[in-house]
Amino acid sequence: VDVFTPVVDDPYLFGQIAAANSVSDIYAMGGKPLTALSIIGFPVDRVSHRVMNKMMQGGIDKLREASTVVLGGHSIKNKEIMFGFAVTGLVNPKRIITNDKAKPGDSLILTKPLGTGTISFAAQIGKAEAKWLEEIGRSMSELNRAASEIMVEAGVRTATDVTGFGLLGHLSEIAAQSGVTAEVYADAVPLFEGVLPCLRQQIISGAIERNREYALKFVDREKNVEEELETALYDPQTSGGLLMCVGAKKAEAVIKKLKNAGLDRAAIIGRIVGRSDGKILIRKKP
Repeated sequence: VDVFTPVVDDPYLFGQIAAANSVSDIYAMGGKPLTALSIIGFPVDRVSHRVMNKMMQGGIDKLREASTVVLGGHSIKNKEIMFGFAVTGLVNPKRIITNDKAKPGDSLILTKPLGTGTISFAAQIGKAEAKWLEEIGRSMSELNRAASEIMVEAGVRTATDVTGFGLLGHLSEIAAQSGVTAEVYADAVPLFEGVLPCLRQQIISGAIERNREYALKFVDREKNVEEELETALYDPQTSGGLLMCVGAKKAEAVIKKLKNAGLDRAAIIGRIVGRSDGKILIRKKP
């Protein structure tokens, strides 16, 4: 179940994003979403019900794209708009993709760029360009279905979706649970347009600082890596991509399949280098 407040102004697009975000956890585990219940909080005394209708339609249309049936739902009167879904899916219990089986030699593949949190925050303070918002809107409303299917086909055993804790927050869980050290090539991580200019202007949300505080104990940054590049790795994502650990021999083939499926920003962003109690080294690509 996942419910959150609007990250875009267009109610139909927000509904699509809420739906794509809600099914993402199931895709990250290698499963297929089947049914959903909508959950909505809405200030019906202050905002037109037409806004709610458009949100619902966006969500239903996106779930139809995911072959997921909306069975019903529940709405409450609330001071602010909140929307999301409780989703039920199906997965083979012998093939569940978890976050604790990363092995030395695995390549780290990320399927969507980072930066939705920074661009959304910039929009709130009037510092975001329209083209930046259009780009993150398209990405946030994009299902992780194709990436999940490719991941399952490749026999991946460890993955996560990248959401509110940022790349380093979610990767730190993989590193700690698997007992490994991960290297992240900061200059290989795909970022949305506008992210670095915003960070260089100190447009940094409180959520980034909270993620940094959480994950910093796992992280060591080499001196030649710009601070802004590290900061981007803490950016909280809404409906972010999948982060998967892929055997090195399969990594390039997986990237090719992802790009053929339309995920043209998918990239190898690092690797698992050894055993430890869970560490992340941020460096430049060798």
